[in-house]
Amino acid sequence: MNSPLLGVVAVEALLASGVRHVLLSPGSRNAPLSLALHAADEAGLLTLHVRIDERVAGFIALGIAKASRSPVAVVTTSGTAVGNLLPAVMEARASGIPLVLLTADRPAHAVGTGANQTTDQVGLFGAQVLGTVRMSSSSGDERSWWGQLTRAVALATGIRTRLPGPVHVNVEFDLPLVDATVRPPAAQPPRPVLASSSGVSVHEVTTPARTVILAGDAPPAVGAEARALARIARVPLLAEPSSNARSGDAVPRYREQLARLGPEIERVVVFGHPTLSRPVTALLSRDDVEVIVVADRADWVDPGHVAARVVDRVLLPEGDPDWYHRWDRGVPEPTGLTFEAVAAAVVRAVGPGEHLVFGASSSIRHADVAPVPEHPGTCHANRGLAGIDGTLATATGIALATGAPTTVLLGDLTLQHDLGALVLPPSEPTIDLRVILVDDDGGSIFGQLEQGAPEFRRAFDRVFRAPQGVDCSEAALTFGWKVDNVRSLAALESRLRCGFSGRELLRVVPAAG
Repeated sequence: MNSPLLGVVAVEALLASGVRHVLLSPGSRNAPLSLALHAADEAGLLTLHVRIDERVAGFIALGIAKASRSPVAVVTTSGTAVGNLLPAVMEARASGIPLVLLTADRPAHAVGTGANQTTDQVGLFGAQVLGTVRMSSSSGDERSWWGQLTRAVALATGIRTRLPGPVHVNVEFDLPLVDATVRPPAAQPPRPVLASSSGVSVHEVTTPARTVILAGDAPPAVGAEARALARIARVPLLAEPSSNARSGDAVPRYREQLARLGPEIERVVVFGHPTLSRPVTALLSRDDVEVIVVADRADWVDPGHVAARVVDRVLLPEGDPDWYHRWDRGVPEPTGLTFEAVAAAVVRAVGPGEHLVFGASSSIRHADVAPVPEHPGTCHANRGLAGIDGTLATATGIALATGAPTTVLLGDLTLQHDLGALVLPPSEPTIDLRVILVDDDGGSIFGQLEQGAPEFRRAFDRVFRAPQGVDCSEAALTFGWKVDNVRSLAALESRLRCGFSGRELLRVVPAAG
């Protein structure tokens, strides 16, 4: 029975499995892990990030894993601390982001007895995790502990299954929790776990058809592939802002153009996870359209259950020039201090080598109708489940993982959902993070949906838009951010052209439009 040693072995197993970033929320029961992680951080073996709010820690871990494409661990104490990880876990599961949830627990004999801070944590995340591993200081040895955790990390990465995502490792620690004489974690050689041996499937399309390429939320490599295919085959590219394919000849305002040209589409090639509009979902559900999904994961996108093929790569014949040119690529620049104009200015300002994170509600949809940038930055959004919570924490993780300037475009409700992420403890690394807060006082997106119809006007403000009447920039100021109110589009564009360092929040109150 050696809890401190289990903590050391767990950290060594993480190191051997390629984990280089760990989020820790302080507690008592996770002390064996906390001390081992601190020692590993001081030895330069990994980077430890400490946040007191487990919900924030979960989303920061998500952001680091999203940007680095590597597994990240999150460590909590027992009890409600574990439950606070659930929102980030749900997004990670839907987006295929590798997280390892190391949750400390009381010994099994304490569960169900009323012991302090003790509940049944095993199975807490249900279907939202790929698997659950139970470890205990009261059973097993160094070899079995090491083996359990390395297998858990391999499962999270999806290297054998092509299904990455979160894995829950519940670790029961019995007393004593600390031992000043326990050895520190040592550097570990990589434990090679080879990828699945299945070959890459390439589908060559030979029959001509009116084709579009639809690119949804995706990492840069997938976006580049969609862009290259559209360029080589000369077919229209409909790319969402976080697809990392939206540049050059991508079709702007494609949702509007789908109303005109959508009925003529005969084939759609899908990359990433498109989620932004009902017209796109309707297109992907038509049984008179050949849908080809390009996916490297075992869970592919097929909302209408009509996909004709799911492949790793696809080759297309050269498209019809007339079909290509019927998709209008001229879009006027929006003017005035509207949400749409703000989004366009932000998209235009963030260039190569920088990162841009969109809030999941109005922000990304206004960016979706902005003019297509020629040389955009790397774009991100939590589109797995499209929740507005955790956006700022996710952006913090992206900034930590990349060390690059990172800009966040979000609304006031999105920021209110993540106020804890405004805090940067003085012991933690600084980041270059700029927030563009479009404060339209509530959920304006609902006005564009059925709920915004005149017959629901009496209920709309209270139960849908839900204005809060608070200025979140005041909270940012309290937590050490540089804050400025921007009162014109020209002033915003001027600020965006300037570089920034540290944490900066620009608040914009948009005009209607």
